Amino acid sequence: MKFTLSWLKTHLATDADLPTILRTLNAIGLEVEGVENPADRLGGFKIAKVLTAEPHPQADKLQVLTVDHGDGAPLQVVCGAPNARAGLVGVFGTEGAVVPANGMVLKKTAIRGVESNGMMCSTRELELGDDHDGIIELEPHAPVGQVYADWAGLNDPVIDVSVTPNRQDCMGVRGIARDLAAAGLGTLNAIIVPEIAGVGPGPDVRTDDTDGCPAFFARTVRGVTNGASPEWMARRLKAIGQKPISTLVDITNYIMFDLGRPLHVYDMATLKGGLVARKGNAGEQVLALNGKSYTVDETMTVIADDAAVHDIGGIMGGEHSGAQDGTTDVLIECAYFTPERIAMTGQKLALTSDARGRFERGVDPAFLDDGLSIATSLVVSLCGGTPSEATRAGTPPVAAKIVSYDPGRCLTLAGVDVPADEQRRILASLGFTVTGSDGGFEYQDGVPVSVAADWAIAVPSWRRDVDGWPDIVEEVVRIVGLGQVPSTPLPRVPGVARPTATPEQLVERRVRRTAAARGLAEAINWSFLSEKEAAAMGGGDWTLANPISEDLKVMRPSLLPGLLAATRRNVDRSATSVRLFELGRRYFRQGERATAGFVLAGEKVARGWQNGKAQGFDAFDAKAEVIALLAAAGAPVANLQNFGEVSAAYHPGQSGTLRLGPKVVLAEYGVLHPSLARQFGLSGTVVAGEIFLDAIPGKRKAGFMRAPYAPPPLQAVKRDFAFVVPDRVEADALVRSVKGADKKAIVDVRLFDVFVGPGVDDGHKSLAIEVTLQPGEKSFSQEELEAISAAVVKAAQKLGGSLRG
Repeated sequence: MKFTLSWLKTHLATDADLPTILRTLNAIGLEVEGVENPADRLGGFKIAKVLTAEPHPQADKLQVLTVDHGDGAPLQVVCGAPNARAGLVGVFGTEGAVVPANGMVLKKTAIRGVESNGMMCSTRELELGDDHDGIIELEPHAPVGQVYADWAGLNDPVIDVSVTPNRQDCMGVRGIARDLAAAGLGTLNAIIVPEIAGVGPGPDVRTDDTDGCPAFFARTVRGVTNGASPEWMARRLKAIGQKPISTLVDITNYIMFDLGRPLHVYDMATLKGGLVARKGNAGEQVLALNGKSYTVDETMTVIADDAAVHDIGGIMGGEHSGAQDGTTDVLIECAYFTPERIAMTGQKLALTSDARGRFERGVDPAFLDDGLSIATSLVVSLCGGTPSEATRAGTPPVAAKIVSYDPGRCLTLAGVDVPADEQRRILASLGFTVTGSDGGFEYQDGVPVSVAADWAIAVPSWRRDVDGWPDIVEEVVRIVGLGQVPSTPLPRVPGVARPTATPEQLVERRVRRTAAARGLAEAINWSFLSEKEAAAMGGGDWTLANPISEDLKVMRPSLLPGLLAATRRNVDRSATSVRLFELGRRYFRQGERATAGFVLAGEKVARGWQNGKAQGFDAFDAKAEVIALLAAAGAPVANLQNFGEVSAAYHPGQSGTLRLGPKVVLAEYGVLHPSLARQFGLSGTVVAGEIFLDAIPGKRKAGFMRAPYAPPPLQAVKRDFAFVVPDRVEADALVRSVKGADKKAIVDVRLFDVFVGPGVDDGHKSLAIEVTLQPGEKSFSQEELEAISAAVVKAAQKLGGSLRG
């Protein structure tokens, strides 16, 4: 639901500024989705006057204008608009302004050899309309030099709020203003309903489908003159994204957004006989206003005359009977359609409209007469004509709804203690009528006895969502502010168990969620293996004396055999990319070991037009998964060291282990040994990894805690170094050595290039690293940077490295 700030203030008398209004809307449950001010992008466009207009010396269709823009000497502008002439007052884009239609930044330029400063603009270029036949022409007395948006009244923020399905009353600007007034942001202006002195009988309308259309009110206006709607109405409709069409059509749209009351106007010249709201006949066709034909059936309500169907009741009118430029006599329809019928029809036809969005929520059934009178008054005042009496067919469902209420329930249900008189004020400002006693004490035999309050609350006709006293509590708390509701934990009732997850189980939960979030599917395999599978992993420590079968005889020493068998089953069923993980136990003489394992096989990136060739997994993919899962488990990944010694299950040179020191192995990863992959029926490159959760150092009793976020006060400094080191030196060793060169200043070291070739001696390689330095309370001086650089070079020299020349 969109509306402008000035539009809101036609219903709400308030001095509140825009930020206050936005905060209040959010506080009372009308979530603000966005705010946009058209003037923000038109600040560089001013009112200017064309002083002279001469032909361009190099182009027949161009003119050279001299433009007074109210700021200094006149400027020369090249313009191709046919209506450009001396004396014209228009809109001028100054140098540096951005044209809304195409994003072009205006600057001084030469057009066919003639200097041009800025641009005279059309309506379309400023996205204020579709006219592009010429530049904008303003009234001769428009103030030259003033920002056009300010003069034209475009400095009017557009507010977009999200209206929940139960708040049908806020599908109009007036309903939103009512809520803000109830929240103390001003006073709701009285709505003026004109008295229409009709001439002659009303139109012939009736309803034969009281289930779908209980009430059908209508009035004719003869002798109207249709045309463009007034500027104030067109401006408001355009601001919320509605295209002005004609005065008659725009009036119905304006009332729908202003008051939440959809209407429809028929051209009486196209009607044959009276109008009736009835059920559709199977196979009947309606050419709707959107240019599409729809087939209705007997479950839908339509508006028809003696010859054809003209309207899908409450959703969309017909194309051939709508008001046109030459329309002189109109019939204004103001009907009530049941929400259930509207919703069902819209779903069947896959047809949405602004009218449907309101009718299926439920419009005010008591507003038919008033809505018809307001619409008639606007038609007569803007288009002329003579109105008839109103015809009222059927009866709208306006039965009173009374809710019994005790104001003390606000505290017991919502936990917010709102005084009874404040609750009464809030409800009254929302349109509820409150009668009854406020309670208190009365004396019985001289003894004071507490008497509960007993209110009878009449629900307004526009609030069909309010059914019982909890809804009344919701209204009170909503206006007081949802932020006032305390966050109070519910007491634990007897029989409800307390959390029983151990720290180890919580770690497994985090690892499981992280693996799933990274695109791995969880597998659950047997904890038993065949002797052959166990031997492939170095053998198992535990053999069952009475196994279920020979294939389930050994307690698994690794999770990989089960995952590899599952991978084979997926590949056999034409899976092109397999990403599996498992959390479980490995079994050794020393006991059970909590472990997470994964296998990646097949295509990492599928073959397509962008890459042409499918890409497989490699050892670096396995390393990335291992590091991510270790981080989820709470391991200090920044302190891990990479070692090459791994079990025989992995391919030498394409695998590694991550450790905390030489002895504490937290994970191993890499490309599986080809012989192991073949043993499980897999071809191609298969990568895998295992994280030894039991080896991760335990956390403090406080549990898994992230370090508090402490943004650095100054911007980091990055320096690149390239070192020539012997082939035997691992990149990880160089990174760790450089990190230790100045632990206070160096916060990160990253390898970004490895080079072997011309300029590098045989038996050596070039490693390029990026060192990130973080200043503390003050920026680094040149001397400090030189000292840190010297320390970095010295750290590399300890490994036999030297700066690359």
